[in-house]
This record gives sequence, C-alpha cells and structure tokens, in this order.
Amino acid sequence: MRTTLDLPDPVFRDLKTKAARDGVTLKELVKRFVEKGLYEKPVEKVVVRSPLPEPLRREGRALMPALTNAEIEEIFFREDLERSGYDLSAVKGSLFGDTP
Repeated sequence: MRTTLDLPDPVFRDLKTKAARDGVTLKELVKRFVEKGLYEKPVEKVVVRSPLPEPLRREGRALMPALTNAEIEEIFFREDLERSGYDLSAVKGSLFGDTP
C-alpha cells in the first residue's frame, strides 16, 4: 500500500543517511521502523535499589537498623541523581537540608 509521510527535513536526511549506511532502501528502513514500533514489546526499565542493610541480631531476634522515612528518601534520591549523571562527591550533609 502506498502512503505519504510528511517528515521534517532533518529527520528525512537522517533516515536517508541511515538507509545508505545500512545498505537498504528507504522503503525497507521505514517498514522496519514501523513494524518494530507496532509489534515489539516495550522493554521495561528495571531500577535496582540498594539492598536493605542486614538485620542486626540480638538474642536470636532480628532488629532492623533504625532509619527514618526521610533518611530512606535521601538514599533513594541520591541514587537517582547518581544514575542521572550528577556528581555528588562534593555534597556534604543532606540534600533536603532537614536531616543531618
């Protein structure tokens, strides 16, 4: 089936360049992209958090170290910033300013 696509000039240039690099026709490349967008399942991004600290043991009972919700949120927030490429090595104390 024939159709007409209205693409911005830079996108069309990049599409033609990729087709030439891959050694396929423009028609074949567009078909592949459309099929991939329609039929491939999206890949779930898995965020791995730091493991919880090991429970402390006293007389056979497990005791969890005491962390406040604010401290836990601070840990997760720092991890998210580091994953995004921020350098936190110079940051001293809390990012939120309300915990030591």
